[in-house]
Amino acid sequence: MAQTSKPEFFRRMDESDDELFYRAPRFVVHIDDGAIAKVGEIYASRIPPDAELLDLMSSWRSHLPAAIQPRRLVGLGLNLAEMQDNPALTEAIVHNLNRDPRLPFADAAFDGAVMTVSIQYVTRPLELFAEVGRVLRPDAPFIVTFSNRMFPSKAVALWHGTNAQQRVALVMKYFSECGAFTKIESIDRSAVGDPPSDPVWAVVGYRISARPA
Repeated sequence: MAQTSKPEFFRRMDESDDELFYRAPRFVVHIDDGAIAKVGEIYASRIPPDAELLDLMSSWRSHLPAAIQPRRLVGLGLNLAEMQDNPALTEAIVHNLNRDPRLPFADAAFDGAVMTVSIQYVTRPLELFAEVGRVLRPDAPFIVTFSNRMFPSKAVALWHGTNAQQRVALVMKYFSECGAFTKIESIDRSAVGDPPSDPVWAVVGYRISARPA
């Protein structure tokens, strides 16, 4: 696996402002129903009850299963209309994480964070993952789910140049190299089902209990 710090690995075919690309709302989901169910199962298995959650790169749907009833779900994304139509969100914030990975929240503000089928678009992952660690409470999970779907022009070069197993390893490196997470695990829900559905993988890390002195 290549280093995750080389700028050329995070270049994209379309380097125009992300706000332009996401300006028009897309009231659609980006994986099929079977994959959405798999994502929901992963979230249900890791997210604590009655949690305050952060939905990063949020959009029209958050894919949280009905069994999860968060006390607070903050969506942070690029299209306000999409997030306003997301019935799960209690708050919506427009913020470009590629331009500014700093999250507009206090330290230890959330019990968990999710990023659904969007990691392939992140151009400054180590900075962002460190920030997610900052805003999570000790031992809180950060769950990154992804499939084989993407907008090719906005996915980073490193994602284009890797296969499924390498992408899992890459996201695990984001977690380990940012220095904010422990107990990093991968989850594979990509087996062909009946009926078949889009493949799903996840990487989960838990916010370290205390930062090194």
